[in-house]
Amino acid sequence: MPKEKKTGKRTVARTTRVTPTNTTATTTPAKPATTASDAVFRKRLAGHAAELERLFRELYGDSPAIDDLKNAMAEAYAARPDDLKELDARREADPDWYKRGNMFGMTLYTDLFAGDLKKLADRVPYLEEQKLTYLHLMPLLQMPHPQNDGGYAVEDFDNVDPTLGTNEDLAALTAKLRKAGISLCLDFVMNHTASSHRWAKAAQAGDPEYQDYYFCYDDRTIPDQYDAVVPQVFPGTAPGNFSWNAQMGKWVMTQFYPFQWDLNYRNPKVLVAMLSSALHLANLGVEVLRIDAVPYIWKVLGTNCRNLPQVHTIVRMLRIALECVCPAVVLKGEVVMAPKELAAYFGTEEAPECHMLYNVSIMVNLWSALASQDTRLLKTQIDKLNALPENCWFVNYLRCHDDIGWGLDEDVEEELGIDPLKHKEFLYHFYEGCVPGSWAMGELYNYDPATKDARSCGTTASLCGVEKALITHDRPSYERALERDLLMHRAMAFLRGFPMLNCGDEIGQLNGWDYKEDSARVEDSRNLHRSRFNWEKAALRKEPGTLQNRLWEGMEGLREMRDDPCFAPDAWTSTWDTHNNAVLAVIRKHEDKVLIGLFNFSGFEQTAYLDGYDGVIAQVSADLKPYEAKLIRL
Repeated sequence: MPKEKKTGKRTVARTTRVTPTNTTATTTPAKPATTASDAVFRKRLAGHAAELERLFRELYGDSPAIDDLKNAMAEAYAARPDDLKELDARREADPDWYKRGNMFGMTLYTDLFAGDLKKLADRVPYLEEQKLTYLHLMPLLQMPHPQNDGGYAVEDFDNVDPTLGTNEDLAALTAKLRKAGISLCLDFVMNHTASSHRWAKAAQAGDPEYQDYYFCYDDRTIPDQYDAVVPQVFPGTAPGNFSWNAQMGKWVMTQFYPFQWDLNYRNPKVLVAMLSSALHLANLGVEVLRIDAVPYIWKVLGTNCRNLPQVHTIVRMLRIALECVCPAVVLKGEVVMAPKELAAYFGTEEAPECHMLYNVSIMVNLWSALASQDTRLLKTQIDKLNALPENCWFVNYLRCHDDIGWGLDEDVEEELGIDPLKHKEFLYHFYEGCVPGSWAMGELYNYDPATKDARSCGTTASLCGVEKALITHDRPSYERALERDLLMHRAMAFLRGFPMLNCGDEIGQLNGWDYKEDSARVEDSRNLHRSRFNWEKAALRKEPGTLQNRLWEGMEGLREMRDDPCFAPDAWTSTWDTHNNAVLAVIRKHEDKVLIGLFNFSGFEQTAYLDGYDGVIAQVSADLKPYEAKLIRL
């Protein structure tokens, strides 16, 4: 394997955060972690110290930076507010808190929903009205403007973006949410920084120490060797894995966009600094950290730089840091990878990593089943996820800030006689509204004419046919569209894990086509489903018979459905053969109670036949209307 050139001397001195005007690393006297005042922290650390040191040595040898990490953890614990330490104690006594049936989430953009953090705090009653227990705010840390990839280009991991408020505003919001029983989730972008981050500015100014925080090269020799085997993330909009920086006179790794510089975790100072920032967010009251682009964070020349073993070492160390300092906080991983790659990101029962993952594959398969009226791929995928160990938990969703990437299991498709490429083309054209009989209105994202790959954009309501039916004044089509929308939500909420709505779906918000009139947004079709929340439409949720009221009540039905013993954390869940490819059956069993969910993904009446099995269910048959979700309690 080719060796890489060093870009600068690597040091192991304790790192403090530096300002753009002072790019010289400073060293402060190390305070031994064992002097931490609270015995609770010392006990937690003692239980993990041997493993933490072993993992650190696997990556960095005998680097004394392990002391920097322990000291950062001790300082974070000392700074942790008392009310959050009380929450830690409660969560340690109830480790399955995020697995309970009452978990119900929503994701939203602060600015699009309310304007800023203070105004969002004023809107908490709206969130309480939905009985939310989980709120994921899209990236809100300091970012460059306008080029920030929706906030995923971060220039300061320790401070809120001034356009959205201050750290004090964030802490006040988390306190208000906790009082309402809502846990706040924030993104933690581990893979890269903005090119305007203070480290990147120091690197561009010629500081070799900070150039070693990234992957910087004098010529194309090493970049070309990476490019030979590393897939491109956005070949259409951001081709290549490296960008030339004229100020620095070097090539820098930028796998996502040229303004996002990949961090070099082979430098222990990067790990210590990033974990310190994660603990800082936890001390502001963040209870869930969504770690972004996790599979990419470790790079090895000669590999595809995806899902490498060192990634899991880092995630495990982050989990240990949280368990020592703030065990109330859980990790949610964003792992947009093949299903076979998912289990590893949960770790093992003895050495857990993420508490939960986004259920990307189920989301894609739900939309595939709806368009094709065929649940076989969906059923197979659910079976694979249900077969994972009990520590594997998922956040289920239909839409989020991102596109729908059609990453279906091609091996299973071929086993079922489905041509993977033709099926993918059918799906993205269907949800674009370009297939005869399609009810959907959406757009393509990142279409690649060479590979025929593309993704899909649009809100749930518009992709289910609500928008088209309203435009054409077609009442029967409108009723069918609402049935599709509710079917998708009911099926999603019935599966293992807990449901998360995309803000606006609870009132049937439609596509925001006005993004095409905004020069700063027109190039990214994902803005189609990133529109400003319509509070005038939301007011109609209380007016019987309106679109908003019917979907609002439908979401209330989801919560009522999940208020059942069969949604206990340890409930047994399995699919069941219906002898009908259009109908999905999922069984939930807890102690002596059984709940069957039947979901008709076709626009025609269907009959499902479920064979009996001793100790589980008796033989069942049921007739279903088009797009009907039916519950049977035994």
